[in-house]
Amino acid sequence: MKRFSGVDLLRELCLAFGPSGCEGQVAGLILDRIAGTYDDCRTDNMGNIIARIRGGGEGYDPGSPRKIMISAHMDEVGFMINDITEEGCLKFVCIGGIDPRVLPGRGVLLGDEEKRVKGVIGSKAIHLQSPEERKKIVKADKLYIDIGAKDKEEAQKYVDLGDFGVFDSDFVIFGSEDKFVKCKAIDDRLGCAVLIEVMRRLKDTGEKMPFDLYFCFTVREETGYSGAGTVANALCPDFSIVVEATAVADLAGVPEAAKVAKVGEGGVISYADKGTIYDREFAEFALSVAKENNIKAQVKRYVSGSNDAAHIQRSGRGVRALALSAPARYIHGPSAVAALPDIFAMEDLIIAMLCGWKF
Repeated sequence: MKRFSGVDLLRELCLAFGPSGCEGQVAGLILDRIAGTYDDCRTDNMGNIIARIRGGGEGYDPGSPRKIMISAHMDEVGFMINDITEEGCLKFVCIGGIDPRVLPGRGVLLGDEEKRVKGVIGSKAIHLQSPEERKKIVKADKLYIDIGAKDKEEAQKYVDLGDFGVFDSDFVIFGSEDKFVKCKAIDDRLGCAVLIEVMRRLKDTGEKMPFDLYFCFTVREETGYSGAGTVANALCPDFSIVVEATAVADLAGVPEAAKVAKVGEGGVISYADKGTIYDREFAEFALSVAKENNIKAQVKRYVSGSNDAAHIQRSGRGVRALALSAPARYIHGPSAVAALPDIFAMEDLIIAMLCGWKF
């Protein structure tokens, strides 16, 4: 299932190396892909990309334009090396929220582009574990990364303390009618892909909105939302749409409400999560636009997770915020799963909302 360049774009973004604090490769890709779609663009001191499309036409006030901020974060969860053992194994801490159960046996990529190193996360051999140890979840501080070094001296030729890493994962399209994708960094490279495609479509139509649009690709969401908060304080937007991925559990054995949402049923609109109570009128506007335009959308049914909206909403004088998320399984792991039709529906919904803006 292919639409515009969306699938190839998503693949390229997901495979890029970009743990929190190391978003440079992702940012470079984005700047290349959005070239020519904006009126002006800058990268701030933290590394956030801020691209503006000026408004125009009826209802536009050039002296004091209304501002809509549409954002997605560039970073992904990952690892930081904090020790090298005498045997040449690497100890690490997690960057962002990673379930330790997914770690043993996973491939990882470490270091910068000039010295990218592959490794495998290892743990104490099963035959050496006591019956009690086998019952417990092995935490990250009991794991290590094996890069094939014979000792500490050899490992230090390839890896330094403070080096960052990510999961080593393939981008795979699978399932009925090739509707599903799996890869690392689905959260939130799919949001970045949606923003890029929306910018391209607005450029192609040439339609001017009665407000300025700020497309913001933010840093460090996985470690405390500092990038988006900085952008929002600088822009003082009136409205914010945060484009995200949200964790779902729409599988057997899970109570219906606890499934959060369902993959394949469209973008997820939240009334609340653990960080934010969203603007209800804004959320209902999004749902009504989806219904009027026959675009699949669904309501988040479980108060869980959080995202950049938590800091955007309370920035400056306060911002009316909406979260629009793609439902994704196995989030923050090496093989998160999302549905392409959900991603395309989110893109359509944002365009329809902007064209039918009522505020």
